[in-house]
Amino acid sequence: MRYDITPLLRNTVGFDRLFSMLDQVVGGVETAPTYPPYNIERTDENAYRITVAVAGFTEEDLSIEVKENALSIRGEKQPIAEDAKPEVLYQGIAARSFERRFQLADGVLVKGASMQNGLLHVDLIREIPEAKKPRTIQIATDGASKKVIAGESKAA
Repeated sequence: MRYDITPLLRNTVGFDRLFSMLDQVVGGVETAPTYPPYNIERTDENAYRITVAVAGFTEEDLSIEVKENALSIRGEKQPIAEDAKPEVLYQGIAARSFERRFQLADGVLVKGASMQNGLLHVDLIREIPEAKKPRTIQIATDGASKKVIAGESKAA
């Protein structure tokens, strides 16, 4: 099912990238990979954690890369020498290569990564620049041209 977002485009400025991402997400839901499973959690008002189930992988098998606003997590098992391979009677733990991509919002930075009990944790934090924080602007009255911006009083 396709949605027409044309009415939204008429009333917005500068959201082209957001709408193209939404279009990709809606169009690619049926083909989205399901391996490995992951969780995305909010751990604080401006902090997040992505947890990926990577059972059977070591730290050397995994790589994490941030490029522009995209976080990429890759896993590729290192080859085992023939004489060191155990005889596997049943293999239920998948060890195939994978790549998971996450689109990060502006201002979201990777704080660090850790691995514990077969789970890879990637901690993220959203830093809001001073220029984007809310500020109060007072309107001048009774002919006095006085503006207050971010707590400073200036005569115009």
